[in-house]
Amino acid sequence: MSTPRTAQRPDLQLSRFDPLPRIMFYDDFSQGMSGWTELLGNYTGSLRTMHPGYRQFTPPMLSNLTQWDGGTHGALTGSYALKLATRPGRGAQTVSLKRMTFPKACTMQLECFFTFKPEAIELELSDRDVRSFGVVLDIQNDKHRVLPQVRYLNALNGEAQNKWQYKPRSVDFENVGDRTVTIYHYGEENWIDIPGGHQLLCYNEIPTKVNWHYFRLGFDVRTLRYTELQCNDTVLDLSDLDTLKFDAMPNLRNLFNVIPFVDSDSDKRAFLYFDSILLSGDW
Repeated sequence: MSTPRTAQRPDLQLSRFDPLPRIMFYDDFSQGMSGWTELLGNYTGSLRTMHPGYRQFTPPMLSNLTQWDGGTHGALTGSYALKLATRPGRGAQTVSLKRMTFPKACTMQLECFFTFKPEAIELELSDRDVRSFGVVLDIQNDKHRVLPQVRYLNALNGEAQNKWQYKPRSVDFENVGDRTVTIYHYGEENWIDIPGGHQLLCYNEIPTKVNWHYFRLGFDVRTLRYTELQCNDTVLDLSDLDTLKFDAMPNLRNLFNVIPFVDSDSDKRAFLYFDSILLSGDW
């Protein structure tokens, strides 16, 4: 007896991904914000004690990618995408994050479909106006807190770069009072090229057009090591790379935050959009 054809149909949303056995979350932003929020830097007593780097961050928003020449673009598979937008200015940066904890130490894998553009305020290609975009994972086990972070460096000071990088070290922590410390690890310092990480991404000829890309990043919480990075058809082995590591901090046991970011290399705002994001684990 043959299997009914309806039983063979894949899940049209999840079949675009390659998740590990346990799906932690799947966010389709046509359904709403799904807990993604603005990152506020640590402060005590007053917001004025916050590190200046964090003060520039703006909250994420839902966007239907409306363009002045072509109307509403929409997301890859629905009407809305999650949008991160910097303030205008070279080096301006913003991040978003989803705050959670891990239920079991295992390999975790982040997947998403994304696109990036500068604000289309002039009739120019503008392919070097976005400096970079990337993701930070903020994880803590019993002994250590780690901040694995990778980025795609698109351009720097107006020169095309087109390569993946990681950051194995950062600046020192600063005290903001009441046993609270802060560290601004999103700066331009200490980025290192990932071996074999040069990659040209599709960037359309008109500044209002977008093309969506697939991204995947793995990290093993048991060993506190990267596994792989994939963007479209480029796959990079990251297992030999170091990551930012500190002694465990009070009250952060089982921390697992996902933090995408984008920054500008011109006076225009830089935009990073996500159609959907999926996190899975192998437990």
